[in-house]
Amino acid sequence: MWGTKRTMSQPAVTYELVASQDKARRGILHTPHGSVETPTFMPVGTVGSVKGLAPWELKSMGAGVVLGNTYHLHLRPGEELIARRGGLHSFVAWDGPMLTDSGGFQVFSLAALNQITEEGVAFRSHIDGSKRFLSPEESMRIQKALGADIIMAFDQCPPADAERSMIEAAMGRTTRWLDRCIAALDSPQQALFGIVQGGIDLELRVQHIEEICSRDLPGFALGGLSVGETNEAMYEVLEHTAYRLPSDKPRYLMGVGTPRDLVEAVAQGIDMFDCVLPTRNGRMGTAMTSEGRINIKNARFAEDDGPLDPECPCPTCTTFSRAYLRHLYQAKEILVMRALSEHNLWYLMGLMERCRTAISEGTFDQLLADTRARWPLASERAQK
Repeated sequence: MWGTKRTMSQPAVTYELVASQDKARRGILHTPHGSVETPTFMPVGTVGSVKGLAPWELKSMGAGVVLGNTYHLHLRPGEELIARRGGLHSFVAWDGPMLTDSGGFQVFSLAALNQITEEGVAFRSHIDGSKRFLSPEESMRIQKALGADIIMAFDQCPPADAERSMIEAAMGRTTRWLDRCIAALDSPQQALFGIVQGGIDLELRVQHIEEICSRDLPGFALGGLSVGETNEAMYEVLEHTAYRLPSDKPRYLMGVGTPRDLVEAVAQGIDMFDCVLPTRNGRMGTAMTSEGRINIKNARFAEDDGPLDPECPCPTCTTFSRAYLRHLYQAKEILVMRALSEHNLWYLMGLMERCRTAISEGTFDQLLADTRARWPLASERAQK
């Protein structure tokens, strides 16, 4: 829901608790561009567009916060060009809340070559090979020009299989870089979120939460999860860490987007999520449904006249048959990529709404049990 614009005298972003059940909580995230009910899933608009979908389509499905990617927008078309057009909201025609990441994850994962120093990261653009440099101060400068409501601190995300010494080094650098981000931030209408690292080491995670959350910031995120560790390992980290984040601030789990992972994280007290999974899977012919995962490429759907998901009210499910969607995919028609992407986002928006309702009604335990049954992990399927 988008509410009244907030005044300059108010904090850029605040969190209001509405209801809770055990650790799970329902709230409202207030931002300069309106208010959003939580838990919420945030569609990812990497280059200023959620792939294949228009802003009015996102609004119709109930999307609240939309993400932009600092790394990609910096490289193309450039933050100065966007700023001259009124900032990212105006440029992409989205009048709701927006969040930009710091660009750090993409520097570490996409750049052909990068060199990490205490000052920042030198890298070559994956587009043209040009030499670039990203530091905490530069990330803040770019994100200020983009103008998102929520901006993320520049952090170092170690690989999932990193040794303890590397994880500790990344934690220390992330903390020092956060302090530099705080010092560089001079935009009162933007809320800076700190990021907690620590891999899957519970002791290190708790240690880093204490470090990062000692800074008085409007929100905090758990980073460095869903980067190759098992689901079970991620759930263990969430169980031991999410509730330790400040209860009066929004809690953000970065890069997580499967139905099972989302509901498990809500159960531990997480409020905000983002992931490219729903649109990426849609483009690959995979749909999230009330019946579980469906691969529309399968031959069994060639003469299936039923809807993609009989329980879904989205335009795809109320318009097209599975047979038609499979035909479109076989014909390499772009419409099917849009249709499945839109459906997947509708599904996750609906899942978040069901989480909010269940928390308020005290039935979240049943929703969690139903989700576990509908979306079993690979290890659970192997045991059957």
